[in-house]
Amino acid sequence: MVRLGNINLGEFPLLLAPMEDVSDPPFRQICRQLGADVVITEFISSEGLVRDAAKSIHKLDVFEAERPVGIQLFGGDIEVMQNAAKLVEQANPDFIDINFGCPVKKVVCKGAGAAILKDVAKMVQMTRKIVENTELPVTVKTRLGWDENSINIVEVALKLQEAGIKGLTIHARTRSQLYKGIADWSWIQKVTEHPDIEIPIFGNGDINSPAVALERKNNYGVSGIMIGRAAIGYPWIFQEISHYLKTGELLPAPNLPDRVRICAAHLSASIAWKGEKTGIYEMRRHYANYFKAIPNLKEIRSKLCTATSANEIFELIQTIQTNQLISE
Repeated sequence: MVRLGNINLGEFPLLLAPMEDVSDPPFRQICRQLGADVVITEFISSEGLVRDAAKSIHKLDVFEAERPVGIQLFGGDIEVMQNAAKLVEQANPDFIDINFGCPVKKVVCKGAGAAILKDVAKMVQMTRKIVENTELPVTVKTRLGWDENSINIVEVALKLQEAGIKGLTIHARTRSQLYKGIADWSWIQKVTEHPDIEIPIFGNGDINSPAVALERKNNYGVSGIMIGRAAIGYPWIFQEISHYLKTGELLPAPNLPDRVRICAAHLSASIAWKGEKTGIYEMRRHYANYFKAIPNLKEIRSKLCTATSANEIFELIQTIQTNQLISE
């Protein structure tokens, strides 16, 4: 069994990655219902928390249906991160995850996310301060290094373990790659095979099918895998991977009524949690995958991504099923 402190994650946990404007409570709960073993929040600004910024505070919401759930923090100031971790603790997640991997410019320019890969001493000091000042298990998500000439993930893993983290997720790209190119899992393998590594290591990057998940499980020594972009608009990927790992059999793709039902429930919950304007806007990235490979939907998918009224969108979603039934 894989454990984070006292938390039992199962034999080979599947984790939902923290994704900005994606991994919110509505989507996290859907992913848990459809097979994700662990979910993590969108990354939350430590500066925003200590300033009591409404958007950051709102992201602290966690619900029983999500557990086990981690709250992810990012920031470049050690004291601010330490103070923010205490605020996170009050929200009662199951663990705290530190973001040392986000590659986007607006985060890196603040000395946060993947920027800290260039200062391992600071990374370790920040991690240790957070570990020492919370009763919750602390985990880290990071990348291989800043660029191909400075890959330092084995050193980083060993030092973070020494600092007290209970688990480490490695995205198998460098910061300079962003989300391009092929994720190099051979570096994850160097970490998992190191004789001094004792904590669970979770692999992330390019896991987009049950077959790929099985190959990663069998060949790289990871304790579990984290799924990000492949889950957007397709939360069924978790149950498909779980079933395949256990049986070697592929589940049939979700039928149209299931797609309509889950999409409509997701939209409804998104609006309830974020308000109509934001809820509608942030759902747009999900529609292409919710209704992928369904014929004659190009026009409706386009309308879903431009409509601004909740009623109009719900009608469009229902129209998808009605039109398909008529065409059959």
